[in-house]
Amino acid sequence: MTIRQLHVAGYRSIRDLRLRLDRVNLIVGPNGSGKSNLYRALGLVSSAASGALARALAEEGGMPSVLWAGARAKGPVRMTLAVEIDEFGYELECGLMPPVPGGSAFDLDPHVKSELVTFRQGRKSAVLLERSNATAHARDAEGARMTFPLVFSESESVLAELREPHRFPVISTIRDEIRAWRFYHQFRVDAASPLRQPQTGVRTPILSESALDLAAALRTIQEVGDRPGLEEAIDRAFPGGRLEVEAGRFVLRLAMPEFRRAFDARELSDGSMQYLCLVAALLSPRPPSLLALNEPESSIHPDLLEPLANLIAKAARSSQLWITTHSTPLADHLRRLTGAEPIELRKVAGETRIRS
Repeated sequence: MTIRQLHVAGYRSIRDLRLRLDRVNLIVGPNGSGKSNLYRALGLVSSAASGALARALAEEGGMPSVLWAGARAKGPVRMTLAVEIDEFGYELECGLMPPVPGGSAFDLDPHVKSELVTFRQGRKSAVLLERSNATAHARDAEGARMTFPLVFSESESVLAELREPHRFPVISTIRDEIRAWRFYHQFRVDAASPLRQPQTGVRTPILSESALDLAAALRTIQEVGDRPGLEEAIDRAFPGGRLEVEAGRFVLRLAMPEFRRAFDARELSDGSMQYLCLVAALLSPRPPSLLALNEPESSIHPDLLEPLANLIAKAARSSQLWITTHSTPLADHLRRLTGAEPIELRKVAGETRIRS
């Protein structure tokens, strides 16, 4: 499935923005223009489908902190997140928790006001799931409209509460699709990073968000994934280089032709480690429908940007891509390799807008 459109309103610097998405989406703009806010908004949609919306917002300071703080028309204060995925639509609207006598320790949680899943065919649209505060209705496998069979959390999505996928197969498919999106941001590659230490590993077709299973993920690609693609990615970045992953404790090493011994992960530069993390993410044997990278160029030497762009362009054959970047050279390489025109953001009076 492919995301056709993203709509975000009332979230941080985004008052109201609609963005048409392509196969490769290259988000650029100056510092503070809202690139990371747009990336996080897309991630919140996936968090909602996974039952982690409240926690994701808590990590940003809670619902009052994420709401648009600029001028607004009179009416309820809301955050809206919506996506169009092929012929399906999903929309979630959240606000502040209503006050309770004596107060609550959970006043920072979101209060889901409404939720909608639709199916569009031509000009006709059918509602598959509709929620208004504490009431929800859904279409079952036979198309009958039923009251949702569970008591659900006021701070989480109904999608995350589905327990009978056989009764609601279409809604379940949409839920599984959204929560399978993959996001990578800020791998820890400093000198004390656990990534540089030997790891206990199992077969790892999907690199974790923290990349703590990096060595196992790279070894998995060597054994059951695109080994030629991995070797090409290493050679482009480190001419003549060879990646070694020792089994057992999964020790990661990089051998170079001009040196008599291989260098283990503790000796590699931050940029080299960042590049290896991106290799593992982009060459996953189980590519996601959407892969989002936020500032992948962090710590990377300029000489590695073209090999990285080649990796990203290759990944676009299997996944829809969202790339947020500050790097003009990386954006230029990607435009040349994929034909994607950068989506440039700007901030006007505190509001994130798309530069036309």
